[in-house]
Amino acid sequence: MSSVLTRWEADTSAPPKRVAARDVVLRAFLPMAAWWLVVAAGGWLLTDGPLESFGHSEESINRQFEDSRTSILNHITLVFSWVGATASIVGLCLVVVALVWWRTRQWWYSVVPLLAITLQSLVFLFATLVIDRERPDVERLDDSPPTSSYPSGHTGAATALYFSFALMALRIRHRVLRTVVMTVCVAMPFLVAWARLYRGMHHVSDVSVAVLNGLVAVLLAWAWLSRSGSEKNQTRA
Repeated sequence: MSSVLTRWEADTSAPPKRVAARDVVLRAFLPMAAWWLVVAAGGWLLTDGPLESFGHSEESINRQFEDSRTSILNHITLVFSWVGATASIVGLCLVVVALVWWRTRQWWYSVVPLLAITLQSLVFLFATLVIDRERPDVERLDDSPPTSSYPSGHTGAATALYFSFALMALRIRHRVLRTVVMTVCVAMPFLVAWARLYRGMHHVSDVSVAVLNGLVAVLLAWAWLSRSGSEKNQTRA
């Protein structure tokens, strides 16, 4: 397990371009395409399949959130909903990628968050094209985008981005700072998920699948580049 967490520290050699191109396809995009089939199948089960009744029963949770709304929570959840918005995710990702690239001079490591949110967004986008799930039948506090309710794009994007940051934070040497950064990064996607539920934008299953989608994207992005001995030798040659 430790070798997985420290994989980018164990080998800092630059990959040949052909190896990078091959790995990003074989080790990231193709597995994510297979994962999309699982996500799409889950959406079918909830909308037109055996779990359709469960999909409808979830709205009782949304009504509970609606009944618990207060002015203060409305403002707090607005912030966390904004954290998961496309502009926020992409903007923060590009800033961090640029900073990490500048500090490490390792583009292949720096692009991990960018690859993660890209993988997540592709599964999200194509899932919404084939699964037309309506949003909860409650008052919605945010504008409804044209995509379906399943899965939650905000939650998936936040999971992909902030979990990537949490893994990168393992390099922070100061123990207290490392702990604080990782704690915030791990908590953020769940706060976004809570905000989206509270604001009536998604069902529980929408955000649950979105967290899984983001997590799969992170794991694939973190391991996208193979680090075999033969490739190291090719790099040094």
